[in-house]
Amino acid sequence: MACTLADSLFLFKGSHHKPVTRRNIASLYSPRMLNVNGDGLIRRGFRHQRHFVTRNKVTVIRAVAIPVEPAPVESAEHRKELAESYGFRQIGEKLPDDVTLKDVVNSLPKKVFEIDDVKAWKSVLISVTSYTLGLFMISKAPWYLLPLAWAWTGTAITGFFVIGHDCAHKSFSTNKLVEDIVGTLAFMPLIYPYEPWRFKHDKHHAKTNMLYEDTAWHPVWKDEFDSSPLLRKAIIYGYGPFRCWMSIAHWLMWHFDLKKFRPNEIKRVKISLACVFAFIAIGWPLIIYKTGIMGWIKFWLMPWLGYHFWMSTFTMVHHTAPHIPFKYSEDWNSAQAQLNGTVHCDYPKWIEVLCHYINVHIPHHISPRIPSYNLRAAHKSLQENWGKYLNEASWNWRLMKTIMTVCHVYDKGQNYVGFDEVSPEESRPITFLKEAMPDYA
Repeated sequence: MACTLADSLFLFKGSHHKPVTRRNIASLYSPRMLNVNGDGLIRRGFRHQRHFVTRNKVTVIRAVAIPVEPAPVESAEHRKELAESYGFRQIGEKLPDDVTLKDVVNSLPKKVFEIDDVKAWKSVLISVTSYTLGLFMISKAPWYLLPLAWAWTGTAITGFFVIGHDCAHKSFSTNKLVEDIVGTLAFMPLIYPYEPWRFKHDKHHAKTNMLYEDTAWHPVWKDEFDSSPLLRKAIIYGYGPFRCWMSIAHWLMWHFDLKKFRPNEIKRVKISLACVFAFIAIGWPLIIYKTGIMGWIKFWLMPWLGYHFWMSTFTMVHHTAPHIPFKYSEDWNSAQAQLNGTVHCDYPKWIEVLCHYINVHIPHHISPRIPSYNLRAAHKSLQENWGKYLNEASWNWRLMKTIMTVCHVYDKGQNYVGFDEVSPEESRPITFLKEAMPDYA
């Protein structure tokens, strides 16, 4: 499965440094259909032209736009209607162009940036204790309760990732050596090399929702979707049924290839890789020696897959929605990308505690220097000062269904077009999800 998913990642990572040309492909929509234009504004009732991005020669096919009575652009009623449709609690207004990221940062209270060693090490204690409890549950649970034990343990080790995540952002400790050591150790059981991840993740924060530069997940490119039947099938499954484990493909492609790093980064990257491979060489044989191959599956692999479920889910929910655009660098606005282009999502309390509130993600994108234990206070401040611009949700099936069945191929006019519209004859996995996934919000 990991190899298939890795293949699917080529569509937005493999060759995106080539020059870009655009091909406009016209497609008529029925009246009353909700569409999103390139500026993230909502229009209803237009037969709309699609503007797929491709890197092949330019071909223009024109269609007649027949307007019918449109809904008021960006009205409160319209945003409420879209929020209900997508599974959001609130869809924010577009942030004015003259607001800068510095304006938003300066509105936050100074105390949210303060590092508290006691709270930082308390988060370590929570993760170690919950992970230990999870291993105990796995060892004692009958087979029919193992999925519950795996879910708990996978969520607990996601907390390890968040601790390493704070270390990478220099928001765990005032001692930078301590941060590097703790971050490396926290990532080791996850087989995540700390420094390679840090270098790539910093670019994600600097270029959030920028079409080429963002190192998180991009929309699918139309020309790559059309380039190969095998790749197309991998993409459909990767962005559809397997999307909650797509971080495995991202992990494989981004963190182990030395060619992806600058010369001044290579030394630190090699140290991190050595630590990860040492864990594999020592930790895995010990687990197998004590518990056998099935023990390795029970105690390491299944919780690791649980961790990747949350890694994938958090990532796609934070930055993927039909109304949130990815933009070219020349059209990109930092404040809009971080405040308007990031989603706050509430999860059940036990998940938030074990994952150290990484779901409170908007303030983290406003300033990565805010420690995870201060994200709640920072978000409250953002609600007070910038509340009408925030995208907020509580986790629900309609939200996940929207992302997994709609947010696929990049389109300049609409942000996304679903696979079942682009290639309906090959999109049975998407049709299945639309029919099978619950629609509860």
